[in-house]
Amino acid sequence: MKKNPYIGSFVDDLFEEEGTLDEINIIAVKRVIAWQIQQEMVNKNLSKTEMAHQMKTSRSSLERLLDPDNPAVTLDTIQRAARVIGKRVRFELIDI
Repeated sequence: MKKNPYIGSFVDDLFEEEGTLDEINIIAVKRVIAWQIQQEMVNKNLSKTEMAHQMKTSRSSLERLLDPDNPAVTLDTIQRAARVIGKRVRFELIDI
């Protein structure tokens, strides 16, 4: 009987083989960041207009930040949003 080579493999391995792992990880991280910022805005009763004003940016820039499917956001924008909601951003590189 032939053993299935995919039994016991990780989903990450599948995405790596398909060449989509990096893209999926970026989207996942962006979704988490967008969700966390939105939750803090709710907790602090900040409207999008007020949040954008305090960030010294446009509302459309804030909309891009809060869009979980738009990974094209600068680190500066994330940092300014974090500062407004009383948070700091920490990035780290990890071994793969």
